Amino acid sequence: HWTLLSVSLLNCLLSTACSVGLALAIALTVHSRGTHLVRGCNSSALPADARTAIATNDCPFNTTRIYDTALALWFPSLLLAAAEAVLSGRCCLVALVFRGIGPCAHSCDKEQV
Repeated sequence: HWTLLSVSLLNCLLSTACSVGLALAIALTVHSRGTHLVRGCNSSALPADARTAIATNDCPFNTTRIYDTALALWFPSLLLAAAEAVLSGRCCLVALVFRGIGPCAHSCDKEQV
């Protein structure tokens, strides 16, 4: 029970940190219109708005559609990390109930859990 409690608590904390980091990355990317995504490129031909498609050889990656692709990957990752945090929190509560600690430890039957 202690292993389940410690692993689920650690996973809940890591998933929550991942969710917060992804939410911050999404917010900063949307706020800056994607200019932080192409910051590593040294080309003066790059537009101020990363949503406009342009391909240059001065950038180590393809800059076309980077804004839409990043957001399309980050939103599902944010949802999955949040769901993982919730499920890990529930697993932590189950471990607490098994140890006889927690909000419903005395009212819940261990067989029911």
